[in-house]
Amino acid sequence: MKAIGYLAATKTLNEQSFEIIELPTPMAHDHDLLVEVKAISVNPVDAKIRANVSPDEGHKVIGWDAVGIVRAVGDKVSLFNIGDRVYYAGDLTRSGSNAEFQLVDERIVGRAPTTLNDAQTAALPLTSITAWELLFDRLQIPRSSDAKPASLLVIGAAGGVGSILVQLAKKLTNLTVVGTAARAQSVTWLQELGVDQVLDHSQSLDTQRAQLKLTEFDYVISLTHTEQHLDEIIQVLKPQGKLALIDDPASFDILKLKRKSISLHWEFMYTRSMYQTDDMIAQHQLLTELAELVDNGTIKTTLGQHLGKISVENLMKAHQILESHQSRGKLVLEGF
Repeated sequence: MKAIGYLAATKTLNEQSFEIIELPTPMAHDHDLLVEVKAISVNPVDAKIRANVSPDEGHKVIGWDAVGIVRAVGDKVSLFNIGDRVYYAGDLTRSGSNAEFQLVDERIVGRAPTTLNDAQTAALPLTSITAWELLFDRLQIPRSSDAKPASLLVIGAAGGVGSILVQLAKKLTNLTVVGTAARAQSVTWLQELGVDQVLDHSQSLDTQRAQLKLTEFDYVISLTHTEQHLDEIIQVLKPQGKLALIDDPASFDILKLKRKSISLHWEFMYTRSMYQTDDMIAQHQLLTELAELVDNGTIKTTLGQHLGKISVENLMKAHQILESHQSRGKLVLEGF
């Protein structure tokens, strides 16, 4: 099969960052599905792995968002059949989706939405799982319009995770949702997604909150630059509020949370697959429910840019955009 991989990690994108390679088509065993990949999306985790993780041997194939068709199943598979169209974010410990075929455990796979094409569908899995787990597993926000009203601030809300998180929060909870963005294009995007207010994260968040007569927030979800915004986050959170984050601060002074008794919640969507947790199938279940929400019009795809075919050139372009921190929505590639 054709795949795109690399021989060594490259901090800076260059001609060694990706190359076309030929690999044996893998065989499905146990709970594995062999999926023929039709479209992928590219995420910040791809750039982090490419920059920092070299293969133990041979080439490393990355990529953790895909839609495709099941072509073979392992002997323990019970959720899917050959020919099913599926979508998933995969497993960080296994070979990725930048290949014509990929093995993925059925317990982290969902049936793809029927109302979206492959490119639109590929934009959804990783960010949707992350957003869902942030809201409902980590912060345990009630899924009900009748729940006690509460408020959420999302730092970096216009990116891939934020774009789906805002929708889930507005459609499935009783939260007032405030997002942050600095560019006019991103502000417009968030307004289209349904946020109640937008703050500029290049300015004082607390000053803007006061000017808009917003109360302190019950929850803050920080999706980027948490270290830079930490003091302001603590300012705008209510006493006994909750902070969740997904990025990797170089330093993080947890003692700053003590005075307000703020609880801290990390989200890493690969935890379940990496450790084969007892509730690993929760990702299959949430992807299944998400497909229903998409098909009934509740949630829309967060595709930002379609960059063309799955190729070395277009993967390079996607990584350049990600590393510029200027992306809005998801970056998608389709077909080999």
